[in-house]
Amino acid sequence: MNKASLVGRLTRDPEVHYSQGDNATCVARFSIAVDRRFKRHGEQEADFINCIGFGKTAEFVEQYFVKGMKIGLTGRIQTGSYTNRDGQKVYTTDVVAEEVEFVESKNNQGGQQGQQQPAGGGFNPQNASTNGPGGFNASNGFAAGDGFMNIPDGIDEELPFN
Repeated sequence: MNKASLVGRLTRDPEVHYSQGDNATCVARFSIAVDRRFKRHGEQEADFINCIGFGKTAEFVEQYFVKGMKIGLTGRIQTGSYTNRDGQKVYTTDVVAEEVEFVESKNNQGGQQGQQQPAGGGFNPQNASTNGPGGFNASNGFAAGDGFMNIPDGIDEELPFN
């Protein structure tokens, strides 16, 4: 299984472009700084991980995320290689983002108060619709307009604690 879950801060604004051809797809490239759990004296305290998103995920990242914001994502690790201008082979490792979400509130973002943010906590392209920003709306049960997730009726009977 190839699954990666990361939480970190964007090190720069996402770089977005659209692929060529009849079915142009949005592509967002960004990197996040992920704090290391254990720190050794003299070592860097974070890992800088290159990420890429495609389609609706890329559009969501482009619209709502900027440098410095804390982001959570799940995806898969993808390796590749290319030959640079000097003729040397360069190996790459990226995390292909499949789900992206906000990790902190607008009030905790430190200097990001002016950024627009949709109601709800995250984005999964499988749950997305064309209604509202990033596919968030009350009718699909994904997020209510007040910023809280809709809880289905009768759910409290299913919970293991009362």
